[in-house]
Amino acid sequence: MGILLDDVVIVRQSENEGEPSVITINCPDKTGLGCDLCRILLFFGLSIVRGDISTDGRWCYIVFWVVCKPTTRWDTSRWELLKKRLVGVCPSCSSASGISYYRSELQPPKPPDVFLLKLCCYDRKGLLHDVTKVLCSLELNIKKVKVSTTPDGTVVDLFFVTDTRELLHTKKRQEETYKALEDVMQAAVISCNIEKVGPEITACSQASPFLPSAITEDIFHFEMSKGGLPSVSLTSNNVSVTMDNLLSPAHTLVQIVCQDHKGLLYDIMRTLKDYNIQISHGRFYIKQGRKCEIDLFVMQADGKKIVDPSKQSALSSRLQMELLQPLRVAVVSRGPDTELLVANPVELSSKGRPLVFYDITLALKMLNTCIFSAEIGRHMIGDREWEVYRVLLDEGASLSIPRRKVEEGVWKLLMGWE
Repeated sequence: MGILLDDVVIVRQSENEGEPSVITINCPDKTGLGCDLCRILLFFGLSIVRGDISTDGRWCYIVFWVVCKPTTRWDTSRWELLKKRLVGVCPSCSSASGISYYRSELQPPKPPDVFLLKLCCYDRKGLLHDVTKVLCSLELNIKKVKVSTTPDGTVVDLFFVTDTRELLHTKKRQEETYKALEDVMQAAVISCNIEKVGPEITACSQASPFLPSAITEDIFHFEMSKGGLPSVSLTSNNVSVTMDNLLSPAHTLVQIVCQDHKGLLYDIMRTLKDYNIQISHGRFYIKQGRKCEIDLFVMQADGKKIVDPSKQSALSSRLQMELLQPLRVAVVSRGPDTELLVANPVELSSKGRPLVFYDITLALKMLNTCIFSAEIGRHMIGDREWEVYRVLLDEGASLSIPRRKVEEGVWKLLMGWE
């Protein structure tokens, strides 16, 4: 049994500017499906203003009301691409008698091929963001980056990327990438090369799994503080997480009240996914003043309520922490240099938060701050893996802007409060 492929995801575009579009997903359920869907919506720059989820553990029905950024132009092809990506994370598709159906059998996905994009060009302000913007528009996912500037003003960018479309091994796709970069950078390009790399090269390019203690203390003082509350103002406000086992005979009710931010529902879903908590029913909506209210009826993987006080406390504390500080941002001194540090947790499935590097480079471009070098690496901090972005700021530019202004500018853009 199955349903027609076109009925798995239905997109009803808004007729009037400012009104939300409605996305309906009707498919077999799987662990973490809500997280995967929210990650895609976040990657496409859509904000979820309301959501309804219902599942019996085998089949799910999800409705998202989403709005686009006023500055983003959406045409039919982009909506079709979004639909294709959403369908792609729903349980696997098969063909019967020439008609595509969805069925609940799942196969483990093949790890994507990794490619090295080496770009040499002349430096200019905002260069790294312009390159990142091109790669994101082409659906090339940046896994790791190493950017350095030579004394003569030449920039060498090394991007380790995967291709969502799985076509980067073809000449046509590579030429499309070259042309897109040249159209934006024009005469600044010196050379550009793309080649597939094996696991041994990818492994050699990885940063050390452990960060120096000085960096850990700079950006992870929240986890290290005994009081449980962050000591800086770069947090969200008034997060409340409560649990109730009396309202439903079969589920634990998790109620969350907090301030809205970019990727809020994704942060909740990825936390529940990592804790192997299943949502049976849920409702999410934003009230005036960016205040969000979320009601989730959940159960453990064994189909039972969350009754153990220690498990309740652990889940409640983690949700509160992830909503107060879904990312960490700090600007620190490294001897004579100034370094921007940004970190976000990696899902247990090894998927990271989308568009973080895009937002970092955009914020620095808006702040008129140049980047001397940049690195992305994954590190174990405590018992969790984090994606850490280390950006060395240009000395001349960084001295003219207060450190606190850089921190707040990057933080607000990452949180969608710009």
